[in-house]
Amino acid sequence: MSGQDNSTTPGIVITGASGRMGQMLIRTVLASDRVHLAGAVDRSGHDWIGRDVGEALGGSAVGVIVTDDALEAFAKAQAVIDFTAPAATVEFAGLAAQARAVHVIGTTGLNDEDIDAISRAARHAVIVRAGNMSLGVNLLTQLTKKVAAALDADFDIEVIEYHHNRKVDAPSGTALMLGEAAAEGRGVVLEEVADRGRDGITGAREAGHIGFSAIRAGAIIGEHDVMFASQSERIILRHVAEDRSVFANGALRAAIWGQDKAPGAYDMLDVLGLND
Repeated sequence: MSGQDNSTTPGIVITGASGRMGQMLIRTVLASDRVHLAGAVDRSGHDWIGRDVGEALGGSAVGVIVTDDALEAFAKAQAVIDFTAPAATVEFAGLAAQARAVHVIGTTGLNDEDIDAISRAARHAVIVRAGNMSLGVNLLTQLTKKVAAALDADFDIEVIEYHHNRKVDAPSGTALMLGEAAAEGRGVVLEEVADRGRDGITGAREAGHIGFSAIRAGAIIGEHDVMFASQSERIILRHVAEDRSVFANGALRAAIWGQDKAPGAYDMLDVLGLND
């Protein structure tokens, strides 16, 4: 059984328990003395359902049974950490709001409709959503905004991201977050200047646009470059994730931070105290 203190620390539910990030998050929560594991959720029909999550992970029992009943799990917790898929995350946002649990969202690939639904849920509960939960990436986001503001339009901006060959969305949520920061620094709307795919005879690069390139190969956890290039020099800002624990630790920090906050939509810059 788990040695965590369940009486005085916030209870955390992990969704997508059997996934790579889900497993990392469960291990991170179990190793923490600031929170306890209150639940683990996975999709209906998965072979982890009904099993002790510690045993499902290949270890000893921790007293938490994997369930497909998200609302029941959320009702027993103070926070939900969610790195799943857009449709599931939208559903979980509504359920977490019902339970008045902090909802930490690391899911990427969300469209405008998904974000609108999540924003509605944030009227009733704390939601922390970010394309990337790591301290380093959020510092990079701020640096990108400042550099973009400092440089003129003679500098082209390109965002290059590298991920493992099983990632299903592109550009990554982090790449889009960096692109948004660059656009904000320049005082433009990203959707109006983004070049997301180049193929064939595309013509010359349009001045002021922000380009995106996505690489999918091997087991790359996550690397992001923001390049500012003029005719005479290049500036490259880079972040490399060496281990998924950086995302899990950031998400856990967000879950703890949100415990005494008013309902609303927040991001990791709020959690880290980096918002202007």
